[in-house]
Amino acid sequence: MPRHEFDATTISSALELLTSHGFDGLSSALELLLEEAMKLERSEFLGAGPYERTDARRGHANGFKPKHVKSRLGELSLRIPKVRGVDGESFYPRSLERGERSERALKLALAEMYIQGVSTRKVAAITQELCGFEVSSTQVSRVTAELDEELSAWRERPLGLTPYLVLDARYEKVRHGGQVVDCAVLLAVGVRTDGKRTILGCSVSLSEAEVHWRNFLESLLARGMHGVRLVTSDDHAGLRAALRTTLPPTPWQRCQFHLQQNATAYVPRVELRPQVAADIRAVFNAPDRAEADRLLELAADRWQSTAPKLAEWMLVNVPEGLTVMAESPKVRRRLRTSNVLERLSKEIKRRTRVATLFPNEASLLRLVTAILSEISEEWETGRVYLHIET
Repeated sequence: MPRHEFDATTISSALELLTSHGFDGLSSALELLLEEAMKLERSEFLGAGPYERTDARRGHANGFKPKHVKSRLGELSLRIPKVRGVDGESFYPRSLERGERSERALKLALAEMYIQGVSTRKVAAITQELCGFEVSSTQVSRVTAELDEELSAWRERPLGLTPYLVLDARYEKVRHGGQVVDCAVLLAVGVRTDGKRTILGCSVSLSEAEVHWRNFLESLLARGMHGVRLVTSDDHAGLRAALRTTLPPTPWQRCQFHLQQNATAYVPRVELRPQVAADIRAVFNAPDRAEADRLLELAADRWQSTAPKLAEWMLVNVPEGLTVMAESPKVRRRLRTSNVLERLSKEIKRRTRVATLFPNEASLLRLVTAILSEISEEWETGRVYLHIET
């Protein structure tokens, strides 16, 4: 596809600014580079460079419009490329979309500082130092309200047909009633009919009891989630009870990864663990359910004399990890564990460990929602996760 070539004078100008003004020239240099990057993206979008004649051209450049963007280097004055004569899809530079996500994170940090009791004067001083602009108490209050409204809208957005549902929970420290307690963060990921992942929602509560899970699942159903044909999760007692109430006919797949971890508690000697893990893995990797059942019976017989509790546990629990065998072999590997939520959990932990302790549940919910909404956007516009057969 034809591309507008990067203007070498732009790099020269940016380097000159940095050479002449040092760190003070960073914002001006960034303005030049961002504008050139946006022009490159416009050419790629149009399918032609400036003044280029080609049958692949989708439209034409239509000048620029000014935009002021607040960043960690201060306020940037940019010229946003415009297009005309393009049917359907509109053009907006991806680089600015990423900048808006960063701005949202900055607003979130301001709101968190305000909620945690940092004085408005200190907040203003921090933003002046880091960002080059001042935030008043009125602005901080407005940011909190605007952000909560935006994130609440994401949590309450309508859902649709969701063939596969993956659920999990993690815990964060929250101050409650003068004490530090563990707060459960419930997470739900769905795979849509187009095979792409989406984060359906999240919920924060001081308990992972059945009532919390039930309310969370009922909220997903009320928002339009339907057509679930398989639920994957670990063996949370409250979750299983809630599933029996809210999605009673839906098959449940117990996470195979966690099942293998659970098995170690029933192995009498450490040196036996590799062989036990291999036996269970062979069951999970069987080509069909009949072969998996056969291998499970053999494994249980093998351990009956040396580890009777393990043999009994395997016969009762391992079949809960074989529900996915009813699905197409093409999708089994993705659906047999709740590992799709591992990245979410790690990303949440990366952010929450900075805060260490949240002043209340609302503060935790705000941060978790902001993280999940950004990741969900990436997933929904990214590659296909599962090739679903209808």
